[in-house]
Amino acid sequence: MKQNIEISEIATLPTKNGTFKIQAFKDGCQEHLAIFTDPLPEIPMVRVHSECVTGDVFGSQKCDCGSQLDATMQMIAKCGGMLIYHRQEGRNIGLVNKVNAYALQDQGYNTVEANEHLGFRPDERTYGAIDFILEHFNLKKIKLITNNPSKIANIKSAEIVERISMITEPTECNKKYLNVKKEQMGHML
Repeated sequence: MKQNIEISEIATLPTKNGTFKIQAFKDGCQEHLAIFTDPLPEIPMVRVHSECVTGDVFGSQKCDCGSQLDATMQMIAKCGGMLIYHRQEGRNIGLVNKVNAYALQDQGYNTVEANEHLGFRPDERTYGAIDFILEHFNLKKIKLITNNPSKIANIKSAEIVERISMITEPTECNKKYLNVKKEQMGHML
């Protein structure tokens, strides 16, 4: 397990969905966040939410990321749990390459084809920092909020006792994207 991760203090984070606690984890050049209720339930709901500036901040309709983030925050505010904001933009290809992939999608490529055309695998994310964060909070068992089988397979430090689906309302702009996630990436949609 990585031992060179810098950890911030815990602070209060009031949001439109409720008041949470927040802590940051710096892993090399990437900084991840844990946003959580206090106290955490014995077996908390946990979502590993991969950074998506276009969806999370600007409300892009090309993906379902922003709506999943909002729904997760509402869910953990109500039931208790943790959102790990995984700072690996564009499935870890970075913002410049993500915008280049968007340009290829404008030309007819799907999200997988665009990443591959740019020389990347469909998904470049790694999950070592996630295991570090779960261990930091001593979370041995979790209810994982995800549709992504890769996230289930890559979390090693906690037992996933339940998978909770995160299905949001599709838009005209993201129907093809969601179909590719289901058909080519194995997402459980």
